Amino acid sequence: MNDPTSLDPNMPPATPTNGSFGGGELTLRVIVLGLLLSVVMGAANVYVGLKAGMTVSASIPAAVMAMLMFRLLFRQSTVLEANQVQTCASAGESLAAGIIFTMPAMILIGYWQSFDFWTVSMVALTGGLLGILFMIPMRRVFVANNPELPFPEGVACAAVLKAGESGNDQQDAARGLIIGGIVGAIFKVAAGFLGIVQDSLQVAKTVGDRIFYFGGDLSPMLVAVGFIVRLHVAILIFIGGTLGWLIGIPLLGGGSEYADPIDGAWTIWSSEIRYVGVGAMVVGGIGSLFAVRSGLIAAVRELSQGLRGHTAVRAQSERDIPSGLILTLGIACTLMLAMLNYRFTGDVGVTILSTSVMLAMGFFFTAVASYIVGLVGNSNSPVSGMTITAVLAAGGLLWLFNYSGAQGMVATLGIAAVVCCVACTSGDVCNDLKTGSIVGAAPFRQQIMQIGGVGVAAFVMAPVLTLLHNNTPGGIGGEKLSAPQASLFASLARGFAGEGELPWNLIGVGAGVGVVILIIDEILKRRTKYRAHLMPIAVGMYLPFGLATPILIGGILAKICTRTTPSPDHDRVLHRGILFSSGVIAGEALTAVGLAGLAAFGITAMNFELSSSVLTTLTLAVAVAIVALFLIMTRPRSA
Repeated sequence: MNDPTSLDPNMPPATPTNGSFGGGELTLRVIVLGLLLSVVMGAANVYVGLKAGMTVSASIPAAVMAMLMFRLLFRQSTVLEANQVQTCASAGESLAAGIIFTMPAMILIGYWQSFDFWTVSMVALTGGLLGILFMIPMRRVFVANNPELPFPEGVACAAVLKAGESGNDQQDAARGLIIGGIVGAIFKVAAGFLGIVQDSLQVAKTVGDRIFYFGGDLSPMLVAVGFIVRLHVAILIFIGGTLGWLIGIPLLGGGSEYADPIDGAWTIWSSEIRYVGVGAMVVGGIGSLFAVRSGLIAAVRELSQGLRGHTAVRAQSERDIPSGLILTLGIACTLMLAMLNYRFTGDVGVTILSTSVMLAMGFFFTAVASYIVGLVGNSNSPVSGMTITAVLAAGGLLWLFNYSGAQGMVATLGIAAVVCCVACTSGDVCNDLKTGSIVGAAPFRQQIMQIGGVGVAAFVMAPVLTLLHNNTPGGIGGEKLSAPQASLFASLARGFAGEGELPWNLIGVGAGVGVVILIIDEILKRRTKYRAHLMPIAVGMYLPFGLATPILIGGILAKICTRTTPSPDHDRVLHRGILFSSGVIAGEALTAVGLAGLAAFGITAMNFELSSSVLTTLTLAVAVAIVALFLIMTRPRSA
């Protein structure tokens, strides 16, 4: 049996062993299953991102699902095949994050009444492809020649793939994934279709002119997100929520203006508090760019050498897609972007400016995303902060060139959408290439699968968004699917386009808070093993507080399951919990998409007209059951 804890991220790559075409990597079953899972994972993460304001990496659950499907259908497979499947599947998941953080803003500003299929698809396709193409010349900079980056999720996925060679480990992993999926699906049916469980528990009280609020969403999916990001990040998100909701809202006052203190708390957060988070994120984005400045220079040098034909002949395990092909695809993407921008605005000047800004920011944020993924993992990458920085920079440039109104708003959001897709996809590519380097995969074959995953997932984004928007109470931007990032980007675009006022004083306060947090983080870095990473704290400020509570519970459960486990088994127990959590996320998300599909055919949710006391009692019982299930599914098991 392979021990996943023995994997060294800097060890020499394994040697591919069996299989014919593609060294046992790009077989027909790999391509079909990879493309299918790319669509499934992409659809699921559209819902997760709209509800939770963040997505999690699909690499590990996709790897387990691939091994399970191969075992059920073909009885045998290779690690390399499973790795290529997860590479393709995770590309679809990452693309979903790029789209749902930005495209719904077109609805929220009133520019669209419904999602335009071809526009959404082309934004997803070009942004996703550029993320892959920009990352390829940076692979040696961040993946092959940077031992300082631990790549926690890339190494963990490689460990799961290695462990999957053991039948017992594979069955155990599959069992957790399936049970988690069933749990997530049952909860969503109970809450979203039967209506016998409340979505959240919240309370607020007005004292004088101050509103004091506390609450939490009831969702096993959010607990699972907390388990995956672990306690450290969960605490940072909760700290951000505490600063914004438990401290910021009472400090701002104005509670006497609202008849319902809960509505008052939400209004104050939406109109004021979250802009403090924006200011902190801008500081974080600038800091991230500064941290990866050397990587950017090295990536430019690598690409330049490739285009001049100075790249040395490399073994198959070190080959990338040729620079000439990268350039050709890049030019094609640039032309598509120009067509999109002209379609958005109908102005040649705006088209040239927007396309140039998209390309420049996309390249810079590829380096930022790659560095951060290597440092803290793909699930923890602060893509929202990068996109906010892109919105502010793009909006400022368009304002300087006197583009305003609907034209300025749409151009700003178009830039943000492409840059967000680039950042999301490039971070995922970097993570998957690290996994591939550990298990012995050929980089250029992984890059082919990533292009394929983006190619198919791009065309399911608009249909899923339309389904959820038309068949969820309140639509996207409502209470059920708040889409916090898209709402925020819509507000920023309105402000720059002269359609609304941005609270620059609050953004400035957030920037000051961000600087203070960076100073605290630097002190902690030198004196302790703990860190105060700015981005998770800023994320907590502008996400609804109800999300931070279950995420914190998930992080605590992750800590409990390892604290009671002997040290050599920590990673094994965590992997079991991560797989169960991934199943929960997929089950709840896909069920939500399915319920929206039923609503589209006229099959609406039931209403049993339960009293509020009965609903609250059932909700509390379900909350306890969720925690108990996580403890049971992640407890140490005898060999």
